[in-house]
Amino acid sequence: MKYALIILGVTLVGKPAIAADGAALYGAHCAMCHQTEAQGVPEQFPPLKQRIGQIALMPNGKTYLEHVLLNGLHGPIIAAEHPYSGVMPPMNSLPDDEIAAVLTYVTSLGTTLPATTFTANDIATARAAPVKVKEILTERRKLNAERSLP
Repeated sequence: MKYALIILGVTLVGKPAIAADGAALYGAHCAMCHQTEAQGVPEQFPPLKQRIGQIALMPNGKTYLEHVLLNGLHGPIIAAEHPYSGVMPPMNSLPDDEIAAVLTYVTSLGTTLPATTFTANDIATARAAPVKVKEILTERRKLNAERSLP
C-alpha cells in the first residue's frame, strides 16, 4: 500500500512540471503533423519553425495564434511560400496552461528573440471570446495585408 501512495504522489507532483514543458507537449500533440523539428511537410503541414515567432510579434498576431490553437484552422493558406489546404484540429481540450506552453515553445523555434510568452490567462481570455473557424481565416488575411506572413 505504501508503494501505491508513493507512485501516486510522484504522478501528482510531476504533472505541473509536465504541463509547463512546451517541448514535450508539442511532441505529444503537434509533432505528428508539423514534425519533430517543426519543419512541417511541404504542401501537407506548414512549417512552424522560424514563422510562428514572427507572427506572434505582429499586432493581433498573438491573438490569431491563440485562436488557431483553440479553434483549429480550415481552408487554404500560404505559409513559407507554399500553399496548404487542410484541416488543423482544435486543441481546445487542452488546459489553458498547456496551450500557453505549446505556443511559447513554438515561438522560441526561430531567430525572433526574445520569444513571445503566452500565459494561461492569455488563453483563458481567448477561450472566453470564441470565434468561428471562418473568422480565423479572416484574421489571417488581415495580418497578411499588414505585412506578408512568413
